[in-house]
Amino acid sequence: MQNITEQQIQAMAPNAAAVANGRKISQKGGFVRLERSADDTFYLGECTGSGKSNYITSVDFLDPANPVCRCSCPSRQFPCKHGLALLFEILGKKNFDICEVPEDIQKKREKKQARDAKAEAEKSGESEELSEEAAEAVAKKKAAAVKSARAARSKKIKKQLEGLELTSKLMQELLRAGLGTMGGTVIKTYEQLSKQLGDYYLPGPQRLLNGLIIEISAFQKDAEEEHYEAAVDILEKLWTLVKKSEKYLTDKLKKDDVELDDSELYEELGGIWKLSELEALGRSRSEIDLAQLSFWVTFDAARKEYIDTGCWADLETGEIFMTYNYRPLKALKYVKAEDTVFGVVHIPMAACYPGEGNLRIRWDGAQIRNLEAADLQKLRSMAVSSLGAEAKIVKNILKNALADPMLIRMLSFELIGKMGEDYVLKTAEGETIVLGNAPGMEATTDRLALLPDNRLLENQVLLGAFYYDGESRRLKLQPLSILTETDVVRLLY
Repeated sequence: MQNITEQQIQAMAPNAAAVANGRKISQKGGFVRLERSADDTFYLGECTGSGKSNYITSVDFLDPANPVCRCSCPSRQFPCKHGLALLFEILGKKNFDICEVPEDIQKKREKKQARDAKAEAEKSGESEELSEEAAEAVAKKKAAAVKSARAARSKKIKKQLEGLELTSKLMQELLRAGLGTMGGTVIKTYEQLSKQLGDYYLPGPQRLLNGLIIEISAFQKDAEEEHYEAAVDILEKLWTLVKKSEKYLTDKLKKDDVELDDSELYEELGGIWKLSELEALGRSRSEIDLAQLSFWVTFDAARKEYIDTGCWADLETGEIFMTYNYRPLKALKYVKAEDTVFGVVHIPMAACYPGEGNLRIRWDGAQIRNLEAADLQKLRSMAVSSLGAEAKIVKNILKNALADPMLIRMLSFELIGKMGEDYVLKTAEGETIVLGNAPGMEATTDRLALLPDNRLLENQVLLGAFYYDGESRRLKLQPLSILTETDVVRLLY
């Protein structure tokens, strides 16, 4: 039988309620018939429901990384609760009679395989043999499409440069006058500019400008220094982005090179990468195993979005990757919220985003298994032991205004304890660093006092986020999780 985990079922579900309902159906014996194919790629169940007829539910494991659930019920959820219930039956190792794969499923498989083969052929440049006339027509059509796409990209870049020039002028005026003058009518001017940036294809600078407006407006209300400091940070990032982007886009036009390239500025300006585009740039990773070590949800007021953030470690290299799931307020009921994953995901093909530090990674399908002691032993062996050497690397990366303000690493430590009012981490080499809570993150340092066993604070591995604390003007470390020989103790989940 297929080996699936409850984590995999939860990852496939549209929401927690569907998981709970699916589990209830399975526990109450809702299936009157269970069957599977001899090759173990197809499972079918006949489930009682509220309709006159029973529902026919199936799960197709032809691609184990992307199981396909189908059901005859009228639910618009995918998978529906009956499909999830069938997965729970498989998880529970229930008895399935052997059956043939139905004809309609065979046809759907054939159509999918044909689509995949066509897409692969197009990707590799192969195609069916055509007559000379037909081949010439196809070539002309492709050439016209390429020319049209290049013209559109060139036009877009020129429009972006117009928007960047407008932003640059207003920022220069603001820098000459000072942030303290950004109030009243000046804020209204920036609000108008923010709306215009959408027309210039600049959602990235638009979000930064919105963040600047939010922080200055808050500072004018409560005079809290943290809002002013946050505004300065945003202003620095916006100025850097504008200056670098102006040069980058101008150079592309001069060289007549408007194709996508391996630059972080594309996303910073607001571009959205497709997996196929990242793969074409050589940013794909194949057959990798990732263990999620931390998970948290934040709200970005400037973006008006919730962001589900996952922190993952590569079991072979120890490299830390990030996943981000954006849920706009306007579309909350349409975008599925991500959740904590406690197992290891095996990914046939993933793609990394351009940038430095903890790279963002994305994938379409994966299989989930349980996290084992051997996995933890691997990860612990790849943790950083020299705090000083790592701090130098971190500082160089954090100097980049466009970099993420945190850099996450696994760090071996000898002891975590209190020094005055602060928690301090000490390595085996005697190096120390103060623990704190990064701006915008949920506080975790106080949770160290709530740990049930003091041995968790001795001779373990910490997953921590390095960040620069503006108030104390020093590098600090926010604790996210503790990796023991048998468990991952999460301070954020």
